[in-house]
Amino acid sequence: MWGDFEKKLKEQMDREHIVGAAVGAFRDGEIIYQKGFGVQNKATNKPVTEETIFGTASVTKSFTALAVMKLMEQGLLSINDSVIKYIPNLEIKGVYAMDKIKIHHLLTHSTGLAPVNRDESRLFFSDEVEFLTNNKHSILGKPNEYFSYSNDMFLLLGAIIEKVTGKLYRRYITEEILAPLKMNRTTMSIEEVTKLNNVSTPYIYDKQQKKHIEQMWPTLGVYEVGGGIRSCISDLLKYGSFYVNTPNLLSKSISETSVQKMWQPHINLTENSFYGYGLKVTPNYHGVTLVEHGGGQPGVSSNFGFIPEKNIVIVVLTNVSNIAVRDIWLKVVNTLLRLPIDTKEQVLPPTDLSKKELMKFVGAYASKEGYQFEVIIEDGKPLILIDQEKLEAYAADKKTLVLKNSSRSIPFYFTDNEVWGAFFGMRVMLKQ
Repeated sequence: MWGDFEKKLKEQMDREHIVGAAVGAFRDGEIIYQKGFGVQNKATNKPVTEETIFGTASVTKSFTALAVMKLMEQGLLSINDSVIKYIPNLEIKGVYAMDKIKIHHLLTHSTGLAPVNRDESRLFFSDEVEFLTNNKHSILGKPNEYFSYSNDMFLLLGAIIEKVTGKLYRRYITEEILAPLKMNRTTMSIEEVTKLNNVSTPYIYDKQQKKHIEQMWPTLGVYEVGGGIRSCISDLLKYGSFYVNTPNLLSKSISETSVQKMWQPHINLTENSFYGYGLKVTPNYHGVTLVEHGGGQPGVSSNFGFIPEKNIVIVVLTNVSNIAVRDIWLKVVNTLLRLPIDTKEQVLPPTDLSKKELMKFVGAYASKEGYQFEVIIEDGKPLILIDQEKLEAYAADKKTLVLKNSSRSIPFYFTDNEVWGAFFGMRVMLKQ
């Protein structure tokens, strides 16, 4: 059953220079697959195991969202509460009705704020509130009008959790989620990571120098709310089993109804995917629902998720940045669903556009977090320039390009027939 998957994975590890990876799957109350590939560290050559600790990055967002749902069920907050009820000194220039930004909008990345400058030296939520209040930011639109990934707005959930519980965010997550699930090799503390054994080393692969560059674990500061969990596949399978209704201590403190609200399709991402609360949702993948979240940091590429109808949980962790980790995750999905292993979501077909229509896409697009790409036309065809690579694309309609190699669609935003932004990498990136 797993032979084809492992062959494909090893090919991808060679192709994408992946040093180490761990893959796990859970179904109907039991672990059905756990395996490490490659090594924790290039110097020691210690093999990856099911207990090797990796960064998870934005997989952390589901932990934060789950904490909010627990507090909602306890009556300590409502997802429809205004954010300024808990953070009254928050004020964002250009937003005239701060009371319209709800906890719901933080959870769904739909506040209307474009990505802002990331600064991990901010250690306290008060520093983040001061930064958001005292600086000018780009506004995309009204709350719930646009989805655009915003670590800076999402992390305000940590401040709200601290406000209503009287506990440090990190302590609340540890006591209320990690401990009941017995996730004993999971931590948000770098100090604890250094004291644990069987820990992976994060790497970036430099394509110019053709070598791996070792990375320090990021300190993150307040950004730990959206990216601070370090864990292993054996622990994350415990975490995932909670979502597919396997009884445990955590199940006694929050109802199935509240948890299921996390993967309702609250806001549209692309033509066939949505965002819930800290989780991405694909409602009809060959008859089942895919619920997941990926993560990326220097030296981290991860994907965690589950299929509620089948009681399946799948986790993939790696220690190299910017790899196609979801491709690995989806291959596990396909293996378990008995689909051809390279099956993907439905792809938008190409359409013919005039040169004038194609030229409307041309330009550079960027976010203040440092992400950027450019659209050019060569030989009458669109190309996407990113990280010094030219990627072939085609037009699916007058407002959408699709990357040929990954089938990822890139919607563009128009006003008066002029492009002002594009949705790429889960963010609205503004035309420069």
